Amino acid sequence: MSTTRWDKIERSYDGCGKCLLGVRRLSRMKAATSSPERQREDVLTAAEAVGGHIIGWADDWEVSGATDPMTRPRLGPWLRDERGPYDGLVAAAVDRLGRNVVDCLNTGYKMRDEGKLLATYGHDGPWDLDDQVDENRFTVEAWGAQMELRAIQRRNRHTTVKMRAAGRPKHKPSYGFQHVRTVMGGKVDRVELHPHAAAVIRNVARRIVSDPENITPSSEAARLNREGELSPRDHLAVMYGRPARARPWYQTSLRAVLMSEAALGYLMHKGKPVLDERGEPVRVCEGLWDRQTHEALKKAIVARKRPGRRSNRPHLLTGLALCGNCRNRLYTYTSELLPARYVCTARNKGWPSGRGCRPAPLIRTTILDAVVEVWFLATFGDGMIVETVYDPGNGVLERIAELQASRARLRADRQTGLYDSPDDEEWFRKQYAAMGQELADLELEPQRPSGMLQRPTGETVADRWYAAKDVQARKEILLDFGVRVTVFPVSAPVRWVVGVIHGPERDPLSAA
Repeated sequence: MSTTRWDKIERSYDGCGKCLLGVRRLSRMKAATSSPERQREDVLTAAEAVGGHIIGWADDWEVSGATDPMTRPRLGPWLRDERGPYDGLVAAAVDRLGRNVVDCLNTGYKMRDEGKLLATYGHDGPWDLDDQVDENRFTVEAWGAQMELRAIQRRNRHTTVKMRAAGRPKHKPSYGFQHVRTVMGGKVDRVELHPHAAAVIRNVARRIVSDPENITPSSEAARLNREGELSPRDHLAVMYGRPARARPWYQTSLRAVLMSEAALGYLMHKGKPVLDERGEPVRVCEGLWDRQTHEALKKAIVARKRPGRRSNRPHLLTGLALCGNCRNRLYTYTSELLPARYVCTARNKGWPSGRGCRPAPLIRTTILDAVVEVWFLATFGDGMIVETVYDPGNGVLERIAELQASRARLRADRQTGLYDSPDDEEWFRKQYAAMGQELADLELEPQRPSGMLQRPTGETVADRWYAAKDVQARKEILLDFGVRVTVFPVSAPVRWVVGVIHGPERDPLSAA
């Protein structure tokens, strides 16, 4: 069929009464699939058969048939009347509307009650759900789609149980890992660390553990977004041959990656490690870090209760510049007519600490940023950077931590009522005693405790400053050195004072 013919069927809304919406759906989008093209041809053929034309497409890729059409990302807004007028729906088949009888019937009755058309490829004319024959046929096709979905779900559950029992992964890889298949499209042969993603998340963990007071999941998510790193969902999409959608990093998803035990290389099920016959986690790959680092990350992330967050505005000294009159933070003020400026707004906001701030200091951001940059590079530019890293020790404490965690899991399961039968009780006592004996043996071995170490990086402060990709990266360097600048009004004898703050006042969030 020619392209010109399809062009006549696809055109904008004209109020002819048969301006139809094309509906396409696919549960798994693969590079080799031809389903989108086939569904498109079927939809256009069905629209032409009923004398209508397509005004738009509701394409829900990677959406399960079990999803209610009202909540689907593309189709849902049309059904909720959030996308403008249309005169009906056209799909390649009933199962493209959904694989649930209730959802399909609700969508069909909605079209009927609103006086809109509902057509699918292979059906002679639009569906007439007021006709018993058509209603029964529509219901049978929806029921068939639901039975197929239940069969698929049953096979998937059975496969998942078998693979979990065999110690093989069934789910998609966690961020930092990748599945390796010797045969394209075949079973997963092994799990490996993804070279780039593992380096990215390990660097995040190292930074948070080394400086939990100033580096948080929120600030790290903002840094990764600035550096253009693919978010976990986009990274997974690219690994499986799909395009990235520029989805950002969120501090919640980053926290989930950092605190999940999947980072230890464990086989996971419902957020918990799968245990072997000894009651210990099944490991499918080397971990991104060890148990002690995992516990250090949890402590650094969970224990941090300080309110507030770092400013991500594109100015070097936001949060670092203080008012010389009232000691409150300076804020940036921008307008279309005037250049950006640092200004004290404490008195205008009615803060008690800013009542005597008159006149309030005011200075262009470009001037103050340049002054601080010159001073900082002259003072610290030639210094060698020494980074703080986490040393997990010689591994003995890691194994002790692993066994303690396994024993804690066994105790928790026993307290919930598991292992109450005579056979289970004997197994529990045996495994618990074996873990206790191994712990006693490990405590006799020499241990090198974990801790923070400092090591030279081979670069100067000036090297890192000029290598910084944006203003926020340079601001992090100033934060590391505790740089603050105090600004006074023009009438004061001194216009600004730049220095380094140590101790509790180092945090600019506490200055206000």
